[in-house]
Amino acid sequence: MAIEYNEKVLDHFFNPRNVGVIEDADGIGRLGDASCGDVFVMYIKVRGGRLVDIKYQVQGCGAAIATCSALSEIAKGKTLQEAWRLTDDDIAAELGGLPLEKLHCSNLAATVLHRAILDYAENRRGDRHDWQRLYQQQMTNSE
Repeated sequence: MAIEYNEKVLDHFFNPRNVGVIEDADGIGRLGDASCGDVFVMYIKVRGGRLVDIKYQVQGCGAAIATCSALSEIAKGKTLQEAWRLTDDDIAAELGGLPLEKLHCSNLAATVLHRAILDYAENRRGDRHDWQRLYQQQMTNSE
């Protein structure tokens, strides 16, 4: 059975935004999902507590590519706190919805961004425990 994607998802799939690597990234998030084979790497650049650049590499289905592309657009320019609060629902809404069997892809994109923020906090050597606690709370609330 073929999966039906809306025009916005197809646009992000065929014309992905912000693909690439930030060589001197302030934070890097990595995530792989063995159940579907998707692999995500997200790079962030932070200035003054704000995401000034975000790039990603993804190996996966059209929904995985589209969700990373959409996330990169909505996260860029946000404060770390605003970016931290982005969820799979925000990404799916930005894309105008995803087929039910592909909703997990938006959750993976949000999670890899959160991991990049955690990496940034760890690199700064002071903020990781606060972000880690928020991450655990967020994961508990989403179950």
